[in-house]
Amino acid sequence: MDNLFKKISLIIKDPSLRKRIIFVVFALVIFRLLSVIPVPGVDPLQLQKFFMSPAGDVFGLFNIFSGGGLSKLSIVMLGVGPYITGSIVMQLLTMIFPKLKEMYQEEGEAGRAKFTQYSRLLTIPLALVQGGGFLLLLQKSGVITELSTLGMITNVMVVIAGSVFLMWLGELMTEFGIGNGTSLIIFAGIVASVPTTLTQLSITFSSSQIPMYLAFVVVGLLVVLGVVIVTEAERPIPVTYAKRVRGSKVYGGVSTYLPLRVNQAGVIPIIFALSILLFPQMIFQYVTTAVPTGIVNTIATQILSLLKNGWFYSIFYFILVFLFTYFYTAVTFDPHAISENLQKNGAFIPGVRPGQSTSEHIAKVLTRITLVGATFLGVIAVLPLAMRAITGIQSLAIGGTALLIVVSVVIDLMKKVDAQVSMREY
Repeated sequence: MDNLFKKISLIIKDPSLRKRIIFVVFALVIFRLLSVIPVPGVDPLQLQKFFMSPAGDVFGLFNIFSGGGLSKLSIVMLGVGPYITGSIVMQLLTMIFPKLKEMYQEEGEAGRAKFTQYSRLLTIPLALVQGGGFLLLLQKSGVITELSTLGMITNVMVVIAGSVFLMWLGELMTEFGIGNGTSLIIFAGIVASVPTTLTQLSITFSSSQIPMYLAFVVVGLLVVLGVVIVTEAERPIPVTYAKRVRGSKVYGGVSTYLPLRVNQAGVIPIIFALSILLFPQMIFQYVTTAVPTGIVNTIATQILSLLKNGWFYSIFYFILVFLFTYFYTAVTFDPHAISENLQKNGAFIPGVRPGQSTSEHIAKVLTRITLVGATFLGVIAVLPLAMRAITGIQSLAIGGTALLIVVSVVIDLMKKVDAQVSMREY
C-alpha cells in the first residue's frame, strides 16, 4: 500500500507524466461529449425499441467498440470500429502479400509508419460502407425519419468525419498521452455504460435472485484473475552470450533469458472474431428489412437465425478466437528474426544449434504456449454466452467481452505508468 501511495505521489509531482494524464482525460471528455450528439432525424423512442428488439442484439457488441455512440446514434456512432477493421484487413493482407509482411516486420519504424498510413486510408471507405449500411438499415426500421438524398449523404459524411476524428484523437492520445489511445476510447465507452447497466439491474432487482448475483460476482472475479494470470504469464527461454576477447578485456559470457508471453496477441483476437461475426449479421439484417418478402428474404432469415443460434454462434466464436490468436501471434512475432538477432549478437540457446535450429526451437515453444493462451481466450469469450443461456440475462454476453477488454487495457495502462515512473526514478 505504501508503494502505491509513493507511485501516486511521484505521478503528481512529475510534470511530464501529469501532463500526459491530463491530456488523456481531456481527450476522453471530448469523446464523451461527442458521443451524446445525435445525427439529424433520430427518433429516440424508436431507437430504444430497436435496441430492445431481436434485431438490436446484432449491434449490442458493436456498440462496445463504438464507445456507446451507436446506442445513441451519435455523430461518432462508428467509434474506432472502421479503424480497427482497417487494421485487421491490413494484418490479413500480410499473409497474402509478402511485401506487406516485409514492410511490417523488417523495415523498422519507417515500414510500420507506412503500414499504419495504409490502415488510416482504408478507414475512410470502411466507414462509408459501415455508416451507410447502418443508416439505411435504421431508416428502413423507422428509427431515422425519411431523409432526402442530400440529407442521407450529409449524415453519412458526418458519421465518416466522426470516425476519422476519433482515429486521429486516439493516435494523439497514444503519442502525447499514456497508453494505447484506441484501447482507451473503447475502455471509456465500456466504463461509461456501467451506471446505466447498474440502474437497470437495480430496477429489476429481486431478493430471490441474490444467489445468482453473488455467483455472477464470483465468476467475474475469477475471470479477472484468469485474465491477469494469463496476460502476465511468460515462458522464459535461457540464452547465453558467448565470451569475446577484445584486447585485454573479456566481454559476454553472461546468461539471461528470452521471455515468451503465453498470450502474445492480447485482446486483439476477440476484436478480430467479433468483427467477422458481426459483419455478415449486419448484412443479412439489412436484407431482411429491405426485402420484406420473397425467396431472398427467406434465405437471409434462415442464415440470420443460424448465426443467432446459441450453439452455432458459441462454437464458431470459439474457433475464430482460437485461430486468430495463432494468426496474430504469427504476424507479430517472427522466430526467424529473433534467431538472426541472437546469432548476430553472439548469443545462443544452450543445447540448440544457432540459426535454423534455434528458429525452429523458438517456434515450437511458441506454438505450445499459444495453445494455452488461445484456449483460455476462447473459453473466456464463450463463457458469458453459456451463462446467458443458463440465466437468460441478455447483457451477460456483452459484459464478459467488455470485462476482458477492460482488464487488458487496465493492465497495459498500469505497465505504461510504471515505466514512466521508473524512468523518473532513474
